[in-house]
Amino acid sequence: MDRPVGIAFVGCGSVMSGPYTRLARQLRERGEVSLVAACDVVPDRAAFVRDELGIERFATDYREIITADDVDAVLVLTSMPEHGAIAKAALEAGKHVLVEKPMATTLAEARELLAVAERSPGHLVCAPHVVLSPTYQAIWRHLHRGDVGRIHLARARYGWAGPWWGQWFYRSGGGPLFDLGVYNLTTLTGLIGPARRVTAMAGTAIPERRVDGELIKVEVEDNFQITVDFGDACFGTVTTGFSMQSYRGPAVELYGGAGTIQMMGDDWAPEGYELWRNDIGAWQLHREQDPHWPWTDGLRHLVDCIRHDQQPVIRPEHAYHVLEIMIKAIESAREGRTLDIESTFTPPTFADDGDRADAHLLHDPTH
Repeated sequence: MDRPVGIAFVGCGSVMSGPYTRLARQLRERGEVSLVAACDVVPDRAAFVRDELGIERFATDYREIITADDVDAVLVLTSMPEHGAIAKAALEAGKHVLVEKPMATTLAEARELLAVAERSPGHLVCAPHVVLSPTYQAIWRHLHRGDVGRIHLARARYGWAGPWWGQWFYRSGGGPLFDLGVYNLTTLTGLIGPARRVTAMAGTAIPERRVDGELIKVEVEDNFQITVDFGDACFGTVTTGFSMQSYRGPAVELYGGAGTIQMMGDDWAPEGYELWRNDIGAWQLHREQDPHWPWTDGLRHLVDCIRHDQQPVIRPEHAYHVLEIMIKAIESAREGRTLDIESTFTPPTFADDGDRADAHLLHDPTH
């Protein structure tokens, strides 16, 4: 494409108004995008997109903007229950689509979205975008070089006390697994491969919450402990919930037959990684390669793919696989049994750039 990519936002709440706004401005300043339209069910948000992004065209019905000739790509940043229907409509209109996580809230809706994406001329990029981070890709390279051997166990966590805005977070189609645990499951399946079975424990730890100034009943599970069977005696656990006040330590740990590698920070905001190799006998501490990497990087990636006629690294089949794990984890917890995962996908691969960046060595006398 020899002109800026025309972008339309659907959903102008907290997700759009911060991180996506910053990245969109940067892309516009580089001449890569034009910000042409926005939509939100709250009419008052028209002033924000006009003042902050210079977008004059505003609608309260997304169907008014997704068919516009000057819109090339649609960003679906609404509450989670609306993701699937809006993304499907935009793909049917021939647009490229970035949809925030999850891609849909039911497997039936997600299957329809995959089917439309296969026949649409537009790309479908589904959040989260963790596989694009330099730290994720560095860890992937270590794993595929065999630096820690075959993975036997893995652990990931992401949680916080929960939002005090958006009552839909605590109703059907919401919850911390779709909002938070989705990052961990995307990371683990991307690094290890497709899951085969899932079992989980879940419950509502805090039955009432004050949200948007109103005391509401929590209608979904807000507390999860999930075990994923990757096959070949490889197991992973994910801890997530709107029940975690604070934490320290690695976001992701991968335990192999020849070593350990662990991501610091969170997988959506990495702070470098640590590598233990038996043949070296010391922890190698790798600082974060790009402290400013944004978790919204899928937008930059989608724009690059449109401009250079390339297929995105982030594949919708991966998002569907993660959605199946999440939905069946909820069913597993409610039914008290382990469930098989039927879908699969091909994990993204990355060239070995030969980068073996210097690391600070820390001897561990316990080994």
